[in-house]
Amino acid sequence: MATWPHVELREVLQTDLTPVPINPAETYEMAGVYSFGRGLFRKEPVFGSNTSYRFFYRLASDHFVMSQLFGWEGALALSSPEFAGLYVSPQFPTFRCDERRLSRFFLGWFARTPSFWEDLAMRTRGMGDRRRTLNPQALLSCKIPFPPLDEQRRIVARIEQLSATVMEGQKLRTESLEASSSVITSLHLSLSGERLRSLRDILKLDERRVPVCPNGTYPQVGIKGFGGGLFARGTLDAIQTTYKDFNLLFDGALVLSQVKGWEGAIAVCNERFAGLYASPEYRTFSFLPEEALPKYMSAIVSSPWFYGKLKDLTRGVGARRERTRPETFLEMQIPMPTVAQQRSALQVFEKLDALKKMQSETSAELDALMPSILAKAFRGEL
Repeated sequence: MATWPHVELREVLQTDLTPVPINPAETYEMAGVYSFGRGLFRKEPVFGSNTSYRFFYRLASDHFVMSQLFGWEGALALSSPEFAGLYVSPQFPTFRCDERRLSRFFLGWFARTPSFWEDLAMRTRGMGDRRRTLNPQALLSCKIPFPPLDEQRRIVARIEQLSATVMEGQKLRTESLEASSSVITSLHLSLSGERLRSLRDILKLDERRVPVCPNGTYPQVGIKGFGGGLFARGTLDAIQTTYKDFNLLFDGALVLSQVKGWEGAIAVCNERFAGLYASPEYRTFSFLPEEALPKYMSAIVSSPWFYGKLKDLTRGVGARRERTRPETFLEMQIPMPTVAQQRSALQVFEKLDALKKMQSETSAELDALMPSILAKAFRGEL
């Protein structure tokens, strides 16, 4: 393990702000910063007349960007030529490295480490996760390991080499999952032929509302987008919610997020999540037994083919899309095989599901690799 010195960031990183006054007649191409070290992204343009800010900051290709609201959970990123000239709100201060002493790419990789986020979290102000703020001076007071510049560059090259290998593994995993989904969709369409059904023919709205009691506790369930399925979200006490009731989930229920259904936040509940609760924004349906098998439909609704159809049901762009209402959802038509055909197809689906579980385990291993690589890199073990 290397014994490098540590320096405060203020010695090698300076605030570098380019404020641009807002012109109500102009349109501003905006950028944001993903949490958990996932980098910059393009946001929807903002019309000058639609913002209360008096100015935006303009990005340069060599900026380091921090979110004051979410920097403590890894919303930190390097800019690049792709983002040069875009704008961020005043909640995103920008910085420049002294590249005679600090490689900006060395800092960029270090900013992806959970240990750095934990350090930043200790320096935030405010109460509660959504009110914590991180000012520029808090960032600049953090210390980072500081090997010589040539060693920084060597470490960056090694991290990038290993990162490329991990990304290739993740790409292969994604392609394999897409292939499995394609088999499911092809089989479904082949079995269905020209037999069309509206969802109203195979589903009915079935909501088991439970009033929120003053001293009650309610274990929550959420839905991942893009067919990712249900997941446990922890338990809410009655005093932590403004909802008057929750939806009680049951085995075989189709659960649809009204807000994010268009991007695949839809799933069939199994016995693992039965008896847990979801917000009223998650609408629940039961299948008509003579028309559809829940296990069969679980594979269908999690496919890109199905949630692509959901996207076509809603209007709007990005997060501004309208909600997927039950009445609109139930009018959607899809090709649908008979129950007997569904039952025979389940044998294929179960084999593919076993393959998906193996891929999921591989996915967890791949996702754990980069944090491990970074931890070793900044301990001087690469």
